[in-house]
Amino acid sequence: MTRRQDDITALVLAGGRGSRMGGVDKGLTPLQGKPLVAHIIERLEPQVAHVLINANRNAERYADFGKPVLADADPAAYAGPLAGMLAGLQACTTPWLLTAPCDSPWLPDHYAQHMLDTALAAGATVAMASDGQRHQPVFCLIKRELVDSLQRFLAAGDRKIDLWTRAEQAVEVLFEDSRIFTNINTRDDLRRSDPN
Repeated sequence: MTRRQDDITALVLAGGRGSRMGGVDKGLTPLQGKPLVAHIIERLEPQVAHVLINANRNAERYADFGKPVLADADPAAYAGPLAGMLAGLQACTTPWLLTAPCDSPWLPDHYAQHMLDTALAAGATVAMASDGQRHQPVFCLIKRELVDSLQRFLAAGDRKIDLWTRAEQAVEVLFEDSRIFTNINTRDDLRRSDPN
């Protein structure tokens, strides 16, 4: 299908507490000599029109990567990925918002295109990645027009991505290489990924 890079804004989700890694800011944790967030930006940038970062602390350090930094509406609440997605949709100026977590540095170079092609072919407003065994809800492509729907969902006190997408026109996008979704949650994960 035709490449539609200009239709997509990417959002790196770096707004969590990093509790399984001792409370450190995971996006700023070094892997192979550079912060995890830098790996994600480098993978996403050639695939999309714009890259945004969702972060609820260390905004100045994230701003050093040269991308707009967005906090959740209530940064102190750490309301989960959907709160970051809402901040991204509110700032998005393209038809689609593509999300990826800051701790999964092995995104493929066809991530954005495969997500968009599948969504368009299915007439979907949300596309969620899958490894064939399970959904990967933070790897998501969302139509910008869903901003009000997501705002209402969060205002009702809900936080589960799967629950929200079930109410929308969602499609599953299969990626056969499950390593794409390997995330670095703990210091042991980091050591295994960066043995030096």
